[in-house]
Amino acid sequence: MTDPIRYYVGVDGGGTSCRARITDHNGHCLGEAKTGSANILLGADVAMASIIDAIATAAAAAGLTEDCYPAMSVGLALAGAEQRSAWYEFMAQPHPFGAVTLNTDAYGACLGAWGGNDGAILIAGTGSCGILIKDAKQHVVGGREFPISDQGGGAVMGLRLIQQTLLAHDGIRPMTALAEHVLDHFNRDIDAIVSWSKTARPCDYGQFSPAIFAAAYRGDALGIELLNQTAADIEMWMKALIHRGADKICLMGSIAERIKPWLIPPLQQRVATPLGDAMDGALAMARGCHNLYPL
Repeated sequence: MTDPIRYYVGVDGGGTSCRARITDHNGHCLGEAKTGSANILLGADVAMASIIDAIATAAAAAGLTEDCYPAMSVGLALAGAEQRSAWYEFMAQPHPFGAVTLNTDAYGACLGAWGGNDGAILIAGTGSCGILIKDAKQHVVGGREFPISDQGGGAVMGLRLIQQTLLAHDGIRPMTALAEHVLDHFNRDIDAIVSWSKTARPCDYGQFSPAIFAAAYRGDALGIELLNQTAADIEMWMKALIHRGADKICLMGSIAERIKPWLIPPLQQRVATPLGDAMDGALAMARGCHNLYPL
């Protein structure tokens, strides 16, 4: 006989960190914690270890022990869960909890943004992804990882900046202060840029996005061009969500939250303020079955 569920646990996990929050039946927070990566594409066992570590730390803060795990329903909003084989590999692992439901971090963010109800979000941070939850179905646009997708995200912005800086260096386009900034970052060594590009990760390209915003607001022509491109990308995703039935869209993530002034007015009017975040969505998932794929 299984234990009755007495605790709800929300877990928001990505490539950088994993957050866990434990609540009671009334939604009161009992404890929370943050640990390492829980992107399931980095390994199902690695992600599970981070999740259990985060829940154990949150449980200790709440005065709970491992004996309470069977009474916990866990909602997992995890990066990489859209990959079907990774989803099944993760869910095949043993765990000590009473119930587990797994969906993407974008799904959790969408549930959180709309208070557990239907709605749409566009996430643009290092990467990008749009999601609409409507009539118990989810519709996803983008989010297929850098460099083949993620338009509107910081990594694509940084890649374009590097490309345009090299063109400026070759005299093909005008040199600007933003391009000079990039050259200075690499000690004005073009070979160093080429070598760096061979191993650079999305976050390495994304590190240049704050400089792009700052340069654009100073009137730098290259910065303005890049922000206009990013705005056009985000408008593309928003239009795709609207075509699928979205009315209002919450913009979430470091890029999306700053891009609104650069959007065309009709799409600015479609932007809504999120009610919560992915952690709130994960807790909503813990109260029901929100599995992305059938078990």
